Order: sequence, then C-alpha cells, then structure tokens
Amino acid sequence: MLVAALACTPDKHPTAASASSPTPDSGNVVGTAAPTTAADTLAPAVAPKPDTSFTFAPPAPEGGKLLGVVELGASGLNSFIVRIDGKRRWRLEKSEYGNSLLLEGLTTQDDLQRGVRAYVGEMLDYGVSTRDIHFVASSGAAKAANTTRLTAYLKTLGYPVVTVSAAQEGSFGLLAALPPSYAEKAFVVDIGSGNTKISWKSGDGFQSVETFGAKYYQTRVADTVVAGDVRKIARQVPEARRSVCFLLGGVPYELAKQNRREKERYTLLKAPTTYTLTGAKNQAGITIYSAVADATGCQRFVFDWDANFTIGYLLSLQK
Repeated sequence: MLVAALACTPDKHPTAASASSPTPDSGNVVGTAAPTTAADTLAPAVAPKPDTSFTFAPPAPEGGKLLGVVELGASGLNSFIVRIDGKRRWRLEKSEYGNSLLLEGLTTQDDLQRGVRAYVGEMLDYGVSTRDIHFVASSGAAKAANTTRLTAYLKTLGYPVVTVSAAQEGSFGLLAALPPSYAEKAFVVDIGSGNTKISWKSGDGFQSVETFGAKYYQTRVADTVVAGDVRKIARQVPEARRSVCFLLGGVPYELAKQNRREKERYTLLKAPTTYTLTGAKNQAGITIYSAVADATGCQRFVFDWDANFTIGYLLSLQK
C-alpha cells in the first residue's frame, strides 16, 4: 500500500521531455519535423470503425520465471510482476500504480522511498527473487531532481537504476505491445506525460519518433502547434502498418475505462471526438490521439491494458 502522496492514479508508461521544455526533440530517430503550417492545424479525426471488440489473444508463457520492475516515470511510480518464458511470451501477474508528480516536484524523497520499499516487499512476497527486481527511470523522470536522489538511495540498497532514452522507451513499448503476428500491419503509440512515442517495425529493427506528451499544456504550447507536430510524425508510419494502432499511456487508459468489457486485455477505443473527459491532461491527450488518427487514417485503435515500456525492457533482457 503506497502512502497518500502515491495515490493510485495510473499514468502508464510515462516518458520523456521535461515539462519546462516547450519543444520536444521531434524526430528523435527518423528525423526532425518541418515547421507547422496552416494545413497542420487541428482538424476532425478519422473516426475508427464501430467495432465493439478486439479478440486477439496473445500466447501464454510456458513455464518461465517471475521478474519484477519498478518504473520511475514522469508522473508515476509503478510496479509490475511479469512471468516470461524463453520465447519472450509473457503474462502480467500483478501491477501497482502510484502518482508521483515528479515533473512538478511535488513528491518528497520520503514518499518515494516508502513507495519503493513497499513495492519491493510485495514483489519478494509474491515470489520474485531479489536479483530479478529491476528499476527503470524514463527519460522524463530522469530530469527531475527527486529521481537523482532516489537513484542514489536505491544504489545503497544494491539496486542500480537503468535510465532509458525516449527512443529506447519507444522500442521497449513496441516489444511489449506489438504482437509478432501484427508486426507488418500495425504500429504503437505511447502517449506519456512528458512525450509521445510513435513506433513501428522496420526490417529487423524498429523506428521510433518522439513528439509532445500529454502535459504539454503546462508549457502553454497551443493545441494547434502540438497537433501539427504529431501529424508530421505520424505520417512517417508506413501505410502498410496503419491497419491497427496499439495505444499505451495514461490518457488512453482513461479513455479505455469508459468502454472496457469485463477484464479484457484489449479494448477497442471509440473515435477521439466522441470522448468528453474533463481535465487539461486528458484534453491534451485526446488532441494527440485525434492528430494521430487524422494523419494515419488508422481505423482501429486498441488499448493494451497490460503492456508498457518497462515490461518491454524486461523482455529485452531475455536473449
């Protein structure tokens, strides 16, 4: 159980770009976006088809072992216990979410340390061995002063913290969320607080590009500017890989809650224009979602309730 400062408000897979930075490192991997023009201002998004479910079921791991990871994110201190087998098949066993407010500097070091100790204790009780517990800091969280102090504290406990770049977050998110059978026809969008990653398979590797995150409103950047940049980035997704978009992140989580069926792994989202969530962050996330839909013409946006970039990091360790 986390302390009050770590209230359970999941912002799954938060990512890069400090809230004090008004401009992201657009085109982090595949090039920098051109300046926004009038044609790139907000426009109605292409409405996804009125399907009611996404019935794909990923293969379950056979045997395998338990691994744990604690995510130090720009807006979340989260933990995940996963079972992974030798073929990188995985299943989420347990998850915990906490709102750390690292970007805003409103979380104390004591709060973070208590939260981390609670997570580690729960993992050990569940059966994860000490050597199989990992700590991963997003590029957005790495810019917060509290993260540096927490990293130093964890090292005294014998837990090194791996800090990933925005490009790595995109690749890890892709590894966790993109089923092999969809590698040639789908892409992944992770709408984090600090930035958004749009990723897809390219040959034997991947491409991942960074743009504004859902907390861009804190820097007073206009919606039209953000939508224009997101469109330029999203247009780089090959047309052959636009049939399905797997979505990750805190705002997609809030959208999926509105029409999830029981405990389904995948929830097919409705058109972005049909959502009426309140709050600046949610509205900003819908602007990003709408721009992706408009630029790609993708008809099926699927939220994955289990995947996130830290699980992708664990998968990357399985050689």
